[in-house]
Amino acid sequence: MERITNARKSGKHKHLSERDRYLLEGYLESRLSVREIAQKLKSHISTIYREIKRGRVKRINSQLEEYWAYRANAAQCSYAEKVTKRRHLLKIEKHKELANYIQKKITEERCSPDVIIGRIKQEGRKFEGSICTKTLYNYIGKGVFKGVINADLWEKCKRRRRKYRHFRRVGLKNTRARSIEDRPNKANKRLEYGHWEGDCVEGPKKTKAGLLTLTERKAREQIIVKIARTTQEAVREALDDLEDKYGSSFKAKFKTVTFDNGREFLDWESLESSIDDGKRRTTVYFAHPYSAWERGTNENQNRMIRRFIPKGTDISRVSDADIEKIQEWMNNYPRKILGYRTPNELALDLTNNRARVLI
Repeated sequence: MERITNARKSGKHKHLSERDRYLLEGYLESRLSVREIAQKLKSHISTIYREIKRGRVKRINSQLEEYWAYRANAAQCSYAEKVTKRRHLLKIEKHKELANYIQKKITEERCSPDVIIGRIKQEGRKFEGSICTKTLYNYIGKGVFKGVINADLWEKCKRRRRKYRHFRRVGLKNTRARSIEDRPNKANKRLEYGHWEGDCVEGPKKTKAGLLTLTERKAREQIIVKIARTTQEAVREALDDLEDKYGSSFKAKFKTVTFDNGREFLDWESLESSIDDGKRRTTVYFAHPYSAWERGTNENQNRMIRRFIPKGTDISRVSDADIEKIQEWMNNYPRKILGYRTPNELALDLTNNRARVLI
């Protein structure tokens, strides 16, 4: 004899639909047994009993006598109310190790959600569960992580589309200098390591100290030098100190540097001259006036510096040790554009490859 099963063919743990409830009401009025109803609805007999109990309401007949009957609309309302109040356990709550890792990365290491997820994949870290970047942003928006909200994410609420205006495209302050239009193709298309963008970050108007920031275009490596004044002499001395630090490798490391048209960079000939023999140590180019997007890599890096040194901060009060920590953090921060590698990792790889080629 074939065994009769009351389980739904569509799978386990399937709830009755609103249509099923109205069918159930009709079957009960037709005096079918609960077992027969379960077979017709392809549900377990216990499910039908519970459903009948859920939808029982008190009615009055024509003789003004009270009786209990099943009503589909009452059962559906009761079901919808309980589903609304039900709290579903979030995926991240089932995987505490992953949640603690993400919490630490955001609060202590100041990583963005995308960097966290991308770095997990890049490093091959194994957790019991996994989530995507979009899901992580949704969790932060819902306040799932203690002490982490959207306002704590540097980029989430601050990005806006900039409206560009047209200005004169010829710099009149240094007409003899090299224009960015003459910069080699290897620098423009980031084909090799050693092409930099530079700028100065200044403090309030009544203060003199500032920062000379240099950003390598391909690896996004960052160099930050504190200078007493944002003058031509201070910038030249900062480059002299870098040449003294890197020695014979300075020319290979700094093939070109692209500045804006600030007054501190107008003495470009002295910036190019080596302190050892007076020969050219690097080649300086200038972006067009009011065209910060031509040095967009450096401008974005300066925005990252402002996370640690907000506008209005007297830079003279920022210690060299703190500046070194900022530089180290930036050079060890994974970037999506680098395949979630850090600037230090990519720069080391690029310089090692170049060294192997020379050998």
